[in-house]
Amino acid sequence: MLPLILFYVFATILVAAAVGVIVARNPVYSALLLVLCFVTSAAIWILLEAEFLALVLVLVYVGAVMVLFLFVVMMLDIDLEALRAGFTRFAWLGWITAAVVVLEIVGVVLTKRLGINVMSSASPPLPADYSNTSALGTLLYTRYVYPFEIAAMVLLVAIIAAIALTLRHRRGLKVQDIARQVAVRASERVRLVQMEPEQRK
Repeated sequence: MLPLILFYVFATILVAAAVGVIVARNPVYSALLLVLCFVTSAAIWILLEAEFLALVLVLVYVGAVMVLFLFVVMMLDIDLEALRAGFTRFAWLGWITAAVVVLEIVGVVLTKRLGINVMSSASPPLPADYSNTSALGTLLYTRYVYPFEIAAMVLLVAIIAAIALTLRHRRGLKVQDIARQVAVRASERVRLVQMEPEQRK
C-alpha cells in the first residue's frame, strides 16, 4: 500500500513540475523545475526497483546536463519577448501532443482496470541476489557495445559543436597569455613602496 501511495505522490509532483517547465516565463525557473522532474522520476524508478537507472538519472541529468542547460541559458542572450511572440504559432502542435499523451495514459489505465493482458507472458519473479546493474552492464558492454560507443562519439561531437557555436571573438576582450604568465619575474609582479610613518593627531 505504501509504494502505491508514494507512486501517486511522486507522479503528482512530476506532472506539476512538468507543467511548470512549460508555463514558467523565466528560463532559469524552467530549468530548476526540470531538475525537480528528474528527481521525482528517479524516485519512481527506485519504486520500480531500477536503482541503477535512478542513480544515472540523478548523476548524469541533474548533475551534468542541467548544469550545461543553466550555463547555456545564462550565457546566451535570449530574447524572451520574441519567444513569447512565436509561442502561439506552434500551440496547435502542443495541444495535439498533449492529447495523444492523455489518450495513451487513459488507455493504459483502462487496460489495467479491465484486466486485459497485453503481454504474451508475465515476467518471472527475480531472485533475491539479482542485480539489475550487473545485468544492464553486461548487456550494454556485450550486445550493444557498438551503439554505446557511437552514442559517446555523437555526444563528443555535440560538446565540441556547442563550444564552437558559443565562442565569441569580441574587440577588447581580455584573454590569458599563459607563456607571459609563466615567464614573469618577481620584480615585475611585486613592487615595494616605502612610506613615511604617519602619526595620528
